[in-house]
Amino acid sequence: MSNLFPTYSRWEIEPDWAEGSFLYGKDGNKYLDFTSGIGVCNLGHRPKVVEEAVQEQLKKFWHVSNLFPVENQEVAAGKLAAAAEMDVVFFANSGAEANEAAIKLARKATGRKKIITFYQSFHGRTFATMSATGQEKIKQGFGPMLETFTYVPYNDLQALKSEMSDEVAAVMLEVIQGEGGIHPASEEFLKGVESLCKQYGSLFIIDEIQTGIGRTGKPFAFQHYGLKPDIVSVAKGLGSGFPIGAIIGKSNLENVLSPGSHGTTFGGNPIAVASAIATMNTIFQESFQTEVQEKANFLKNTLEEKLLELPNVKEIRGIGFMIGIEVNGNVPDILKSLRSGGLIALSAGEKVIRLLPPLTSTKEELDAGIGIIQSVLKKYIRSAV
Repeated sequence: MSNLFPTYSRWEIEPDWAEGSFLYGKDGNKYLDFTSGIGVCNLGHRPKVVEEAVQEQLKKFWHVSNLFPVENQEVAAGKLAAAAEMDVVFFANSGAEANEAAIKLARKATGRKKIITFYQSFHGRTFATMSATGQEKIKQGFGPMLETFTYVPYNDLQALKSEMSDEVAAVMLEVIQGEGGIHPASEEFLKGVESLCKQYGSLFIIDEIQTGIGRTGKPFAFQHYGLKPDIVSVAKGLGSGFPIGAIIGKSNLENVLSPGSHGTTFGGNPIAVASAIATMNTIFQESFQTEVQEKANFLKNTLEEKLLELPNVKEIRGIGFMIGIEVNGNVPDILKSLRSGGLIALSAGEKVIRLLPPLTSTKEELDAGIGIIQSVLKKYIRSAV
């Protein structure tokens, strides 16, 4: 009997060690990891630059609390703000905590309560972030949610217009809906949301928990469209596996979260922040982003070339290293077969295989992964005949 709550449906692979794009199981097998720890290990497993930064900080101090000024928090905040072309940062421990802070900041800054989000969105599992999430299955069994959230269809500007008013504190969205099935927003929709927020004095919150820190080939996904959000939330890829999240805000929001209005014991922990600095030093280099964009084009083009001809593949969508393959078939069974073939991937919704390879993956590794996917999907065609 396990002493753990049965919160997760565990896979059959127990990790032994990992490096780069590969995870090695206690079963003696080697697996290409196209999950990156669910979009976390953007530099692959155990990147040397992060390992060295963490070891250096371990020799100094691990935790002192946020009652002290901590130099590496300022360094990390400066890098985040500069990359986002924004101004101020609050550090948390996770994506859910970052989104919680974004929601609190928006309500306190505007003095309004209503926040609009979108069907099939995912923003976290605290009560506020569950309430923000546009998926009923996330909320089942937990009783009433917060009443101040309204949901409209994603990519539907007219639906959003019908809900906008001077009572709306914020509109909150993902540039690419991740858990909802890898659905990118259109440029017209995103710019329309930004315009409506300005018109009604509402804040524009972009959830970059999964899309941020280089995942789409730019530091943040919103930068593909020239958007200027008021608040951006980040986590997952920020710390290369160490628990850290953050919100980034514009300068006019700086004094809203005054001393005592919000806080966290562990947010901005020196070890996590050291890992974030090392991660950003690599990913935010223009040459690194250019290379990711080139490899992402290779990934998408090769997937389309090899998979779209298959009758059980409906669509391939996404940006950068965040790709969804919509299929006709039992996705959990397909994912298990992929693991048997040496590739670890994820689901996103009921019919989508989600690929989140490390940004450091080579073209050879990407091609090998695509070959495994092609082979498995071909077998499912034959078994269905």
